[in-house]
Amino acid sequence: MNVAELIAHVIAGSGAGQAFGVVGSGNFALTNALRAEGVPFTAARHEMGAATMADAYARMTERLAVVTTHQGCGLSNAVTGIGEAAKSRTPMLVLTADTPGAAVRSNFRIDQDAMVRAVGAVAERVHSAASAEADTVRACRTALEQRRTVVLSVPTDVQAESVPEPGPNTVAAPKTVRPAAESVTALADLLAAADRPVFIAGRGARGSGAGLRALAEESGALLATSAVANGLFTGDPFALGISGGFSGTLTAELIAEADLIVGWGAALNNWTTRHGKLLGTQAKLVHVDVDQAAFGAYFPVALAVLGDVASTCADLRTELGARGHRASGYRTEEIRARIAESGWVGAEPYPEITAPGRIDPRTLSIALDELLPTERIVSIDSGNFMGYPSAYLRVPDEYGFCFTQAFQSIGLGLATAIGSALARPDRIPVAALGDGGFHMAVAELETVVRLGIPMLIVVYNDAAYGAEVHHFSAGSDLETVRFPDTDIAAIARGFGAEGCTVRVREDLDTVRDWLAAGPGGPLVVDAKIAEDGGAWWLAEAFG
Repeated sequence: MNVAELIAHVIAGSGAGQAFGVVGSGNFALTNALRAEGVPFTAARHEMGAATMADAYARMTERLAVVTTHQGCGLSNAVTGIGEAAKSRTPMLVLTADTPGAAVRSNFRIDQDAMVRAVGAVAERVHSAASAEADTVRACRTALEQRRTVVLSVPTDVQAESVPEPGPNTVAAPKTVRPAAESVTALADLLAAADRPVFIAGRGARGSGAGLRALAEESGALLATSAVANGLFTGDPFALGISGGFSGTLTAELIAEADLIVGWGAALNNWTTRHGKLLGTQAKLVHVDVDQAAFGAYFPVALAVLGDVASTCADLRTELGARGHRASGYRTEEIRARIAESGWVGAEPYPEITAPGRIDPRTLSIALDELLPTERIVSIDSGNFMGYPSAYLRVPDEYGFCFTQAFQSIGLGLATAIGSALARPDRIPVAALGDGGFHMAVAELETVVRLGIPMLIVVYNDAAYGAEVHHFSAGSDLETVRFPDTDIAAIARGFGAEGCTVRVREDLDTVRDWLAAGPGGPLVVDAKIAEDGGAWWLAEAFG
């Protein structure tokens, strides 16, 4: 076989679930070799979209996803998506072509390694035919075992060289990190002494929901998540939903009154804690994580526990069980009743924003929540609007919500929804976008149509970069961040999708009919939303 075929063989043997990319001359052989090895391939319309699709697919399946790009400009087009994945510690492999070593005047020649390192990804390369197998195995191991985004550069001349067939390769999942006994004892002491404990679970807690629920019940803790882990505790009567900027009034109140907050695989950053306001003045902060660098990165902690969530939770339950400890703590009947009545932000009353021909984004979001089936997977773009679908569209579990926001780039939402939809074809995919992000990524609407994905694409359209309008509103010239209103429904129909315009709640009958008919393709909703004066989460974020 040649080097391209060997690389594909190793990647497929490492459990790659799906590949995405834009094919050019440099990655043509690599892409077809992946396909020949049985790795499904989805062609995107832009490399940034391909990288974001792969990121979302990996998040929603916990499997290795692959991006394949042309050398130079193909890779540079993907860099924003690569940066998002790298900041989120997504196990993803970017398989990119590179120029031959001697082609110093090639139009495509750039310092690819320096570029990907600049956004936090790991730069690897196939140095020669003789080292190709070892180079590829090393890249796959780094991606999977260290949960990193790795860019593997393969010079085009090396791809065609002949090599012997490879032997078996072993690439393991991330290893268990069991906490030290003294850390478990210290955490048990804190939990046993707490009257109002709260658990905040992050992406590192995915797959550990049952254990954390049991521990919370035994110790009297309320449950919350960071935005990226939204849905982890759906259905628990003592679950508060998202902690941070998207919190409802009751959620924020109960977290702020806690006397112990335990972060489980969560960054506990400014977004999750509202710049520390949710930590209160009396709460002791504990952080459980596998990354030592995470401890104290944002706020001082009373106890740092180096360990994975599943192992730490299990050991802590054993320790508390040996002590005979069981407490009601924060789990009173009064709290249960309050959560049932107003724990979801959609249950809170609000003054309707009225504007001619425009709908309140809260009214829109609540109506969509009522219309959509429970088995949904919601993907969110960035922008002023983003808090509405994040807070108001409820999801069935932690694999019902995909939130690619580590880089805070608009334009990733539609590609996120495509990757999520391919990861979970059993659920109705929902893409929540702003008009700015929709226009930026509109090329990928063709991908949705081509693949026949029954996706609901909701564009919260205020004809502006809303975050900037509200952040710089006082005395600023806003001409550069406002735009003429566009007929997004007509644009959607031009791509072969269905489209409708929503100005009042009754206009959502089109969505109801589309769902009832058993959709065979996408519906784009051009929701003309009223300006909110700056979303509540945005005001919190910008202080």
